[in-house]
Amino acid sequence: MRGFQFDIKGNWAHFRKPETNNNPLTHDFITKTALIGMIGAVLGIEREEMKNLFPQLSEDLLYGVCVKNAVKKESWAFTLRYVVDFFQKAPKQMEFLKKPENRVVLALQNERSASFFDAFQTAIEKQEAKFTPVLGLHNCPAELSFISGGEFDVKSGDFVTKGFVTEKHQIKTEELIKSDFLLGLDKMPTFQNEDFWNLPEKYVRVIYPSENKQVAANGDYFQFSDESQWTLI
Repeated sequence: MRGFQFDIKGNWAHFRKPETNNNPLTHDFITKTALIGMIGAVLGIEREEMKNLFPQLSEDLLYGVCVKNAVKKESWAFTLRYVVDFFQKAPKQMEFLKKPENRVVLALQNERSASFFDAFQTAIEKQEAKFTPVLGLHNCPAELSFISGGEFDVKSGDFVTKGFVTEKHQIKTEELIKSDFLLGLDKMPTFQNEDFWNLPEKYVRVIYPSENKQVAANGDYFQFSDESQWTLI
């Protein structure tokens, strides 16, 4: 299975958790659905066309993430409002990731989407983008850096990864006891329909190490050409 890895970073990011509408909280790192939106931006695909592409790319692409630095969040209060209501409504708090930096791997599961996959890889390699890629919000621009391309092999058994694993994997807790870091837990959307709705049944619970640490686990995994091991969703 073809794939490539690249780095995403920026000063701020916000990947909204849908259950927190009034005072939005953010996921801990870029979601698969946010990444698909970023692909559309880089390739210059308009919103109406992306409506039909979201389900296709959700099914045809797999992704994994390594959180390269510590997850730091800050809350800021601001709300755009009509002038007549300006003094009547208090600003709402919104949570942001500060200085996020993620190593992302993207794999092509279905050749149906090969043209989008190839075009996105080429654009990152050439550092080109039709629209500005963002980290969830338009005032959170992203920097994308190509790392390497290669192939993924599907394997099963013991593995060690710097990326996330799912709750289906068996984490080797005896290795964690010897370590000096904590694991993060998040529930990530993996599928968006034609109405830009993240289907609740398609969320996946993931456990991840941060600050470029690694975790040992057992289960199905993907090995990349550079020998790095990943869980892809």
